[in-house]
Amino acid sequence: MKNESAQKILLLEDDESLNRGISLTLRKAGYEVVSAFTLAKAQEYLAKGRYSLIICDITLPDGSGLEIGQKVRAASEISDTYIIYLTALDSEIDIVNGYESGADDYMTKPFSLMVLVSKVNALMRRIDNAKEYESVMTCGEIEVNCREMKVYKGGEEIALSKKELQLLVYLWENAGRIVSKENILEHIWDVDGQFVDDNTVTVNISRLKAKLGTDEISNVRGLGYIWSGKVIRR
Repeated sequence: MKNESAQKILLLEDDESLNRGISLTLRKAGYEVVSAFTLAKAQEYLAKGRYSLIICDITLPDGSGLEIGQKVRAASEISDTYIIYLTALDSEIDIVNGYESGADDYMTKPFSLMVLVSKVNALMRRIDNAKEYESVMTCGEIEVNCREMKVYKGGEEIALSKKELQLLVYLWENAGRIVSKENILEHIWDVDGQFVDDNTVTVNISRLKAKLGTDEISNVRGLGYIWSGKVIRR
């Protein structure tokens, strides 16, 4: 059974029927769900409490759900909150914009409630698994404090999402070895890729490289990705 703090989900969906359906399904799966129907109300809830996961529509009556992702990623105290965008916007540029604004996952409507719950379960498992990390890892100026789930470069903290942190740790644990896209999906997203957009790994790798300001991550065409720097665990 997950503890209470790991169960709290903020759901932002303006369609009342869909909101109720998602809420009911997630509650049956054992999660605590706080529902909002407007961007303003969701921002109000965010200001008052912490959430492990935000499930967010993008096209809302009072603004864009992308604002939620941008706000969360910019606030260091909540930047590790997971975000799933759930939207009818299904063009390639919409999906890329969603990931670049901070999404950990992006689902297009219509969608399967069973797949949504599977994705939520996978994200929540990552929260539990992250607690198992106890060490500090370093590579050059970059330091990962796995106990605190924080990343520093030159002594300055870098705000990474949970997915980005897990991706970095996974690359570091396999430093000097090529890890395939399929292995990354399985390890970080707990899926075989069937329900994950093809751009997921590429976008998250690009975002991680930009935030770290590093060229240590290389794309080995047709094979996967490799972290070429020397990683020290202590």
